[in-house]
Amino acid sequence: MHASQTRTEIPLRQGDLGRLFRTVFELSGGERFGVFTDLADLSKARDLAFLADAALPIQRHAYRTFYEDLLRRRAELGIGDVSFFLYEATGGSNLDLPETVIGLDGRERPLREALREIDIALYVSTWSATAPITALAKEIGFRGATMHGVNDLILATGLAVDYEQVSARAERLRSAIDGADEVRLEFGLAGGRHVLRLDLRGQAAQKSHGLVRTLGDIANLPAGEVYFVPRDAEGFFPRKFDDGALGLFEVRGRGIVSGRSLAGDGREVEAFLAKVAEDPNAGQIGELGLGTQSLPFAGADIQDEKILGTAHVATGRSDHLGGSIDGRSFKNKRNAVHDDILFAPNKTPEVDLRAVMRKGGREVPLIEGYRPTPFIEALL
Repeated sequence: MHASQTRTEIPLRQGDLGRLFRTVFELSGGERFGVFTDLADLSKARDLAFLADAALPIQRHAYRTFYEDLLRRRAELGIGDVSFFLYEATGGSNLDLPETVIGLDGRERPLREALREIDIALYVSTWSATAPITALAKEIGFRGATMHGVNDLILATGLAVDYEQVSARAERLRSAIDGADEVRLEFGLAGGRHVLRLDLRGQAAQKSHGLVRTLGDIANLPAGEVYFVPRDAEGFFPRKFDDGALGLFEVRGRGIVSGRSLAGDGREVEAFLAKVAEDPNAGQIGELGLGTQSLPFAGADIQDEKILGTAHVATGRSDHLGGSIDGRSFKNKRNAVHDDILFAPNKTPEVDLRAVMRKGGREVPLIEGYRPTPFIEALL
């Protein structure tokens, strides 16, 4: 999702960036970093013109907060070269990346060539690059992190925490819901109640915990969630679009089969249904995620979906999570997105959320009205 943007910049407190990268990547010395960011208008790459554009705070953070700070801290961190690259914005969440990037020398070069010259890739961008860069990391053999939608509050909170603790916290919840048979999401909305049943079939729960210490691994930062790739899904769920429009969608056989507008401009709902009609995989439920962190809401899904008491489902691409739907599974490559649909009090206050897990013949409430239940609080 296109992240909200801010116009001021507050750098990380002294030492936070060093601690973040030492913890996340367990630096051993000499690692070569590459910082990547996207531009809708690549002409602004020339002479770093994007740095003067107040409408591009994410890109300025990529250069000032990450690239320049890493350069300054090379000796402190014991790292090797630090490179900076720009690429044309994909325009959608987790769409495949362009084949070429532009370096600070203004030269265009193949993306794979640039990635082969680094050990750790940092994607600080408008649109999420997690799915495509995960596939490339496994193919080429590097590791990294994606931080789309970074803003000042995320820098000061979600990226300034101890990720050893984040990892341990995520593991406690992961272990508790591992092997769940089903999670039922109940949505109180407009006087009615709608239910989406997510069939998990006892699969192993996975965690996004922020520690990236193996080649081929990519973290989505801020991290802190437990997730599944559902085997099946049936029922109804609401979706709130960027313009505030609200729709209700019916799911059968894990895929969206119909929908209708509930509030706002119905064209967003119609456009989404048209995409699903063209490419049914765009309507496949590819993820159920539960937040594990205690953080402030930042107005950006990248952090807000990691907050305890929230839940999200995602449609479309799922290969980066262990699912079977990848970029080649779509008739139109513009439809090959992984769209997170977040239910959180700051984003969907009109929706009353309840989540219930069924495991071993027992039903256990997990979330009640965006608050963790006593079962979850006892774990975390």
